[in-house]
Amino acid sequence: MTTSVCPFSKAARPDNASAPKQADTTPSACPFSKSTRPDDAKQGETTASACPFSKANAFAPKQGEITSKGCPENEGRLNKEDSATVPAKCPFGYDSQTFKLGPFSCMLCQSLLFDSTRCVPCTHVFCKVCLARFKDCPLCGADIESVEADENLQKMVDQFIEGHARIKRSLVNSTDKEEVEDDNKKVIYADVSMERGSFLVQQAMRAFQAQNYESAKSRLAMCTEDIRDQLGREGNTPELCSQLGAVLGMLGDCSRAMGDPSSAVNHFEESIEFLMKLPLDDLEITHTLSVSLNKIGDLKYYDEDLQAARSYYIRALNVRRDAMKHHPNAPSQILDVAVSLAKVADIDRTLTNEDAAIDGFREGMKLLESLKLDSEDSPLEQRRLSVLEFLKKQVEKPEQSAETAL
Repeated sequence: MTTSVCPFSKAARPDNASAPKQADTTPSACPFSKSTRPDDAKQGETTASACPFSKANAFAPKQGEITSKGCPENEGRLNKEDSATVPAKCPFGYDSQTFKLGPFSCMLCQSLLFDSTRCVPCTHVFCKVCLARFKDCPLCGADIESVEADENLQKMVDQFIEGHARIKRSLVNSTDKEEVEDDNKKVIYADVSMERGSFLVQQAMRAFQAQNYESAKSRLAMCTEDIRDQLGREGNTPELCSQLGAVLGMLGDCSRAMGDPSSAVNHFEESIEFLMKLPLDDLEITHTLSVSLNKIGDLKYYDEDLQAARSYYIRALNVRRDAMKHHPNAPSQILDVAVSLAKVADIDRTLTNEDAAIDGFREGMKLLESLKLDSEDSPLEQRRLSVLEFLKKQVEKPEQSAETAL
């Protein structure tokens, strides 16, 4: 199982059925660049990725506010003809490009504090959910006699989140040689709102990995509100629809992990609604769309609504078949189609349509046997071999469902 990172990744998606690991302490990159939301690796969902904040993103400043566009890493570059741009910096060091544990962080989930709770008598503060797993203070080891809510600190954290990446400063003149190349140029202080979406998702993913789902859901809900505000002003642009579709899918993951399948289905359905507005010739978009369809199918499967599950699996399969027509040489897309075939075939077998099931398993085997990858040790090759082995067993001696195995 791979580690759960952020929505759009080139790596295999981790298995939601397994308990997420504690957040990694290594530096975090932009959570929307080459990473993915918690996805169903058991379904073999792997594909190339693109940063949904990399184009004219939902959090880009208006014309005249900043001279550079693109991912946050480009923010603050100088426009030598017009002005100098001074990158905006968070005074506490939090941003979407670097890993930071600051004064508002929980040392356990490594995300910003949520439901701040103080240990008595040692006074160390953690998220309520994170602290509930310990009898002794996880920082100093002191016995926890009682716990109490730290409302003042939580209020500060909430105010910080509300204001983070919304800093806007007026134009000023400066003679600082480090800021401008000559005294006649204006200094533009960059508006860091461009980073707000990726910052919120970064915090949500750290919380999700530590199983603090309420915290993750709260951060993602703020992110969706920001994007919806942009949609209201700018309309359904491809960039905004892509971002909202991804974040809504992550909200669905949170609801599913919290045991709320009804809300999860609603979030996945809304994610599908926005992703369907986009051109389906992009592999990342089609992958994200098909994953949301499959996840609704999984929830229907668990609810024993097999016909509804099959309907969603078929829709995901059709999306992937169409994508494979546009990208016939994309290995990840071929693997996705094989996984979808296995899901549909498994449902057919459960519905006692054995001939259709065998045909589906064999078609998936044929695709994977014809797929040749360069490196035998690559994650994609390992996944190909794993899915191929499962398909062969289903044809020879069916023992387990595709949902359980994949």
